[in-house]
Amino acid sequence: MINPFDDKYFMKKALQEAEIALSEGEVPIGAVVVCNGQIIAKGHNQVETLNDPTAHAEMLAFTAATNYLGAKYLPDCTLYVTLEPCQMCAGAAFWTQIGRIVYAADDDKRGYKHLHCNVHPKTEIVSGVLREESEKLLQVFFNNIR
Repeated sequence: MINPFDDKYFMKKALQEAEIALSEGEVPIGAVVVCNGQIIAKGHNQVETLNDPTAHAEMLAFTAATNYLGAKYLPDCTLYVTLEPCQMCAGAAFWTQIGRIVYAADDDKRGYKHLHCNVHPKTEIVSGVLREESEKLLQVFFNNIR
């Protein structure tokens, strides 16, 4: 069982990925996948960079994690992501059967909970870890484009 201090540590790593996205002009969302206490994959939004609407941080991290493990399922892994996954990413989380998702900020417009879709029934969900830090990055981004 991962304790809350580990959650904060790994969420800080996801926030570092979000900062990379921000520096590249992307919506600042970052993700890391952790297995057995080690980061095995990371990603940040690259929608604009790759000209690909599916290049969300979670999707890139899932692909890197499954490649690293050589398996399509991630039941012993945790996804740390700075914003509540969207419907697409929640669907991908379902198919990977990820064991746990920890996210920072809620997404009241496009988050999977608000769109009434689900992740895998065995997936544990934790929200609100370093919420303020994530929200600050998002505010910086959206204030700069207005």
